[in-house]
Amino acid sequence: MKKLIIKKQVVVIHGGDTFETYEEYLKFLRGYQIDIERYKSGKTDWKPWLRQKLGSDYEVILPVMPNRTNAQFSEWKIWFEKFIPFLNDEVILVGHSLGGTFLVKYLSEKQFSKKIKAVFLVGAVYDKDSEGCPVSNFSLPKKLDLQTENTMIYHSIDDPVVPFSALEQYKKTLPYAHTRIFNNRGHFNQEEFLELVEDILNLDN
Repeated sequence: MKKLIIKKQVVVIHGGDTFETYEEYLKFLRGYQIDIERYKSGKTDWKPWLRQKLGSDYEVILPVMPNRTNAQFSEWKIWFEKFIPFLNDEVILVGHSLGGTFLVKYLSEKQFSKKIKAVFLVGAVYDKDSEGCPVSNFSLPKKLDLQTENTMIYHSIDDPVVPFSALEQYKKTLPYAHTRIFNNRGHFNQEEFLELVEDILNLDN
């Protein structure tokens, strides 16, 4: 009888924008400048690329969170929980930008029903973005608990979206977390992310 091979699962939560009021959201939409080349090229960042790089031993799950341009924690929570029944123990969670903030808030406020192998936070917002805009309904509790001992935080000094001070705030509230600091990755919108792949693969070493 063939032995059932259970793939290692990686769930990646993308980022988004959030506003304190609907009027602020409308103001954002009116002032937004479209980069038409981005929409014509079809280029993506490192998230879909993870699938091919991690290989057949891994199952990379990329939920599309509701209304990423006016994100609401309550809506993201409902949607995220729809994926949990399909997850196995030892799941790896990755959050980029506001997606990282979401994972931190969710895990700190609710017991996760599956065992978490590791949490990776990539350019995650803490309380405000680089323009001083608060994370609104994604605001974090005072005490953080990611329900795993394996936590890695990535931040780039030249991030134009999330201030570098966010890393220092996370280091204070998650003192056991490991960090990787970069000089030139901006907000981690590159097409490849070899360091993340390396750290995921090293979890088994």
